[in-house]
Amino acid sequence: MPPKFDPTEIKTVYLRVVGGEVGATSSLAPKVGPLGLSPKKNAQIEVVPSAASLIIRALKEPPRDRKKVKHVKHNGNITYDDILNIAKTMQPRSMAKTLAGTVKEILGTSQSVGCTIDNNHPQDLIKQIDNGELEVPEE
Repeated sequence: MPPKFDPTEIKTVYLRVVGGEVGATSSLAPKVGPLGLSPKKNAQIEVVPSAASLIIRALKEPPRDRKKVKHVKHNGNITYDDILNIAKTMQPRSMAKTLAGTVKEILGTSQSVGCTIDNNHPQDLIKQIDNGELEVPEE
């Protein structure tokens, strides 16, 4: 028997879903069942995008059907300002102490996505930040 539902209590449930798709209630039921909630009840939803999705959004690629189009190469080019904006967005969730560390995390993600930054390889920009050749603003 689940515990009684307290309407004033705030519970946080983290789910990872693909953007734009409606999640099945069968995947939600094991998470909210022990809390005494029905999977069909509405709740406040906060969408927190990942670094890779922000990079792909900055590439301005057209949306694709995930069921039909597989193994997409994201070989576009984005600007360093886009990287800084993404790093500022991701900084609260980053493990880095400074914005420079967060920028390097985003550059590593862009390398795994497969894009270039100002026609340069992301690893080259990481080396330039380490050497002090490329400056990262403090905030």
